[in-house]
Amino acid sequence: MTGMDKDNQKPMVHVEHLKKYFQVRKKGILKAVDDVSFDICAGETLGLVGESGCGKTTCGRTVVKLYPATSGTIEFDGRDVSQLKTKEEIKWFKKNAQIIFQDPYASLDPRMTVGDIVAEGMKNHDLYPGKERMERVHELLSLVGLNKEHANRFPHEFSGGQRQRIGIARALAVDPKFIVCDEPISALDVSIQAQVVNLLVRLQKELGLTYLFIAHDLSMVKHISDRVGVMYMGHIVELASSAELYRNPQHPYTKALLSAIPVPDPEFERSKTLIPLEGEVGSPINCKEGCRFEKRCKYATEQCRSVTPQLREIEAGHYVSCHLLN
Repeated sequence: MTGMDKDNQKPMVHVEHLKKYFQVRKKGILKAVDDVSFDICAGETLGLVGESGCGKTTCGRTVVKLYPATSGTIEFDGRDVSQLKTKEEIKWFKKNAQIIFQDPYASLDPRMTVGDIVAEGMKNHDLYPGKERMERVHELLSLVGLNKEHANRFPHEFSGGQRQRIGIARALAVDPKFIVCDEPISALDVSIQAQVVNLLVRLQKELGLTYLFIAHDLSMVKHISDRVGVMYMGHIVELASSAELYRNPQHPYTKALLSAIPVPDPEFERSKTLIPLEGEVGSPINCKEGCRFEKRCKYATEQCRSVTPQLREIEAGHYVSCHLLN
């Protein structure tokens, strides 16, 4: 499967042929996520990158059941998430699989204090009774770099970076194993982004967390991810270890994305070749068979226009969805 087998262990998260479609009034079916597969092992970070609208956020939200999957398999700790029916089973999954949202302000209730926001999950899952609950809130605020006095304040009293730290504390409140980080730094100032990423890295080491890290900043994804999947219009077009993907990209779309990353070396920056992406991005509504990238690819053939390429392993652990390489 499209995963890194850490010491031959079974993956914590197993996603196979996942599809999430939306009915668009009078237009048809929007295929936001269309046949996506990947594994994430315990303690690993899988980065998911791509342009806005490629389906990466929808994929992450579907994995944690914020959206019901149209079809496909999502397994967590060996259990099929779609088969969880009882209140106890669903509660077990929601406790162990959390999400950090992109917009730290919109995701926090402005009428609740920070203490109540962080403690809400503990209350719903009957964790830390009595005084222990607020003590745990203070521990979590300290863990993410805030003070216990902040528990009595409201979200509007904080900066964007501080609000994202509150969102991280809320996700950690129920002691999850797996967290979807849905573009957690894209709404923050550049000066704050590195601080939040370093915080997530430290928390992962200290708490043994597993991440699906969604972003469009390729340089930041390289810093935090063990492996990286590149999405384009609902498909994963390339998946490999972080080092391998950035050293040896194979898909034309991946090559174009990586060529646009600025490098802090003036001489190298002047000499490198920028690969422009020409043509229009297609519509994910009522997609026909064929490669979704073919209209922007200078190597496209008739096969690319009529047959959808499958994600195949071209080297050990390196998967690409391209007729030119399969």
